[in-house]
Amino acid sequence: MAPKKIKVQPGRTQSKMGFVIGILFVLIGCFIVIPTFGPFGIVWTAIAGVIAFTHYKNGFSDEGIATHEIIIEDGKDGEYDGRGEYGMDMPKAHDDREDIEAKLIKLNSLYDRQLITREEYDEKRRELLDEF
Repeated sequence: MAPKKIKVQPGRTQSKMGFVIGILFVLIGCFIVIPTFGPFGIVWTAIAGVIAFTHYKNGFSDEGIATHEIIIEDGKDGEYDGRGEYGMDMPKAHDDREDIEAKLIKLNSLYDRQLITREEYDEKRRELLDEF
């Protein structure tokens, strides 16, 4: 199954405040930052303009601009990287391959020490390989 992608926009009230603040930063850029810092002021004002425009589209129109994207995977397509919400390290889920490999090694050790019969070994080995 392909991962689902959900695009998220900020709320209208938040966007309207962002628009007002963006316009304020554009004005500061035009009247203070450009005359004082030259090329840096142009970059500052351009970025403030993009921020104001994005918030305008999200706050005052029906066709907003998504600011975030959430990707939902079913767990089979991709490997879990052990990172959770906010990038915090989380305990990794057991990797089935390593788990089965460890069980097969233990099973082989039991058989080598003659603690189980050949039939028991073969039966349990088949069960483990069927799980894999």
